[in-house]
Amino acid sequence: MNTMFATTRATPRRLRRPLWPRVAAVGFGLIGLGSVMQLMPADTPGRDYWPWLVLAGIGVLAGLVGVWWHRRGGSAGVVTRWAARGQRHHGLASPWAILRVASGFAMRRRAVVLRPSLRAVGWGARWWVSTRQLATPLARVGWLRVWSAIEDVTLRIGGPRTGKTGELCCRILDAPGAVIATSTRTDLIELTGPCRARLGPVHIFNPSGIAGMASTITFDPLSGCADPATATARAADLLAATSAPGHGGDREFWASQARRVLAALLHAAALGNASMRDVLAWVADPDTAAPEVHRLLRRSPQPAYESDAGQFLATNERTRSSICSTIMPALGWLTDATAAAAADKGDFDVAQLLEDCGTVYMLGAEDAQTAPLVTALTGHIARQARRIAATQPGGRLDPPLTLALDEAALICPIPLDNWTADMGGRNVTIHIAAQSRAQLRQRWGDTGAAAILNNAATLLIFGGSRDPDDLAAYSTLTGERYEHTPTWDDDGALSSLSRHRIPVLTPAQIAQLPARHVVIIRRGMAPAVGTVQMAWKRSEVRAARRAAAWGECTLRWATEWERWSDRFEEWIATTEVRGVSLAQWLGITLPPRPRPPEPTPATSSDFDGSHA
Repeated sequence: MNTMFATTRATPRRLRRPLWPRVAAVGFGLIGLGSVMQLMPADTPGRDYWPWLVLAGIGVLAGLVGVWWHRRGGSAGVVTRWAARGQRHHGLASPWAILRVASGFAMRRRAVVLRPSLRAVGWGARWWVSTRQLATPLARVGWLRVWSAIEDVTLRIGGPRTGKTGELCCRILDAPGAVIATSTRTDLIELTGPCRARLGPVHIFNPSGIAGMASTITFDPLSGCADPATATARAADLLAATSAPGHGGDREFWASQARRVLAALLHAAALGNASMRDVLAWVADPDTAAPEVHRLLRRSPQPAYESDAGQFLATNERTRSSICSTIMPALGWLTDATAAAAADKGDFDVAQLLEDCGTVYMLGAEDAQTAPLVTALTGHIARQARRIAATQPGGRLDPPLTLALDEAALICPIPLDNWTADMGGRNVTIHIAAQSRAQLRQRWGDTGAAAILNNAATLLIFGGSRDPDDLAAYSTLTGERYEHTPTWDDDGALSSLSRHRIPVLTPAQIAQLPARHVVIIRRGMAPAVGTVQMAWKRSEVRAARRAAAWGECTLRWATEWERWSDRFEEWIATTEVRGVSLAQWLGITLPPRPRPPEPTPATSSDFDGSHA
């Protein structure tokens, strides 16, 4: 024996044998002994006691089962099972865990809760309902899919060009009801627009004029502001897009003052049938606007609005200037002709959108000038949907409303820290795409970013991140596992085998995830590594592209055929054979060629916006 190995070897401890096998042996032994005694002749001494032996054995086994169940259901038993389960699967989700928590079968068990209209359908008929009416598939782990219910919030974090938008487009395609989609590019419309048009009407709200695409809907921020509560919510939405995050100090004070004043001015403009340019003029010159604002607010059912406006107009110049400087960025979009035209008139009908299962694409630039408009329209739709949901069975929209927020921190900074906690129970599904935790903190602050992360039922982490703090946080969320580390002696023989706790996924592994691979952190389930599907790989998107390409090809062929037909007819009509035209010599009668219509000047009524 190796002397050095013998001297370093620890003294083995005597393990305590479990007691339950011996107790079980006693119970089965008593039952067996009683059964044997029952088979003995009737005159055998003690044979009459065999029922008591059987009952005693059954009692011992029943007590053993009771003790086992108590320990299994206790805290120590639960933690022990979790540790054993994590050791078996290296800290990752097992197939059984995915089937139990995130499979299509798990979604179907909650069908009557997710879609209250299914309560009137028989149990057997519910199985014919597509799972995509209840949930959306996020990723695939092996042969299994990880689903997210329509009431859950999902958050995907990844750098540029990691596949977030392609995965988010799939959530738009799978949405069973109306969709509100935000983005800084037109790729969402190109990928999902033709497919969504088959389900319902498609609208575009493009106040930034991205790619020259015209808006097919308009939204006036003053619509509905005759109601004091709507004016307050609209002012909060407009200011949320430009105000910096944080609480306390001068920042929160001036933001609250600006909300009060802007709400009063919006309310006054709505009561007097004024426009947003009038509101901008009132903010720019409060002294001149004071008499008119006071006159309009006397019509309000809430006297507090006149008091807020009066306090603002009568305060000192320094305080008034600070409040105006806080409000002015929220009205900066009025200097852009395209944005002003998109907010000229109109009140968007949310109830009709939900009934028609329509789609609204909101495009915004990264300069944040038009962010107040996009935020105001998104907030209007979400609040109206919440009001409508309160009148429906179960307090849920059926079918649900889906918010697919791509680059939400840039163009649509709605109060996600509050909405992610409340909207899911009303069947307003929220899918968020962000570039990093730092981007969330920059827009919603540390508290708001933490609330969004906590409220998200599923977190999808794409690779490519280089922030050590983010990677360390993701690695912590995946947990730890045991890894065996062998040790060899100088002769190359195995001397010991030790266990160490290491992260399930190290920060380097998360940063180096291959393309289309994500780390899945889901509520009630161990972490998993899966693959996501890109929208341009889906069959319906490919079919729509083929149909569009075939339509263009058919149109091109028809144009070419018409051109060659005209040339052929002209050749027949002008060619002579033996002094006779070729058409007359062949006995062909050519139809008269129609004269081209005279050009007429186009009018504005000829444009309906459908080509957008």
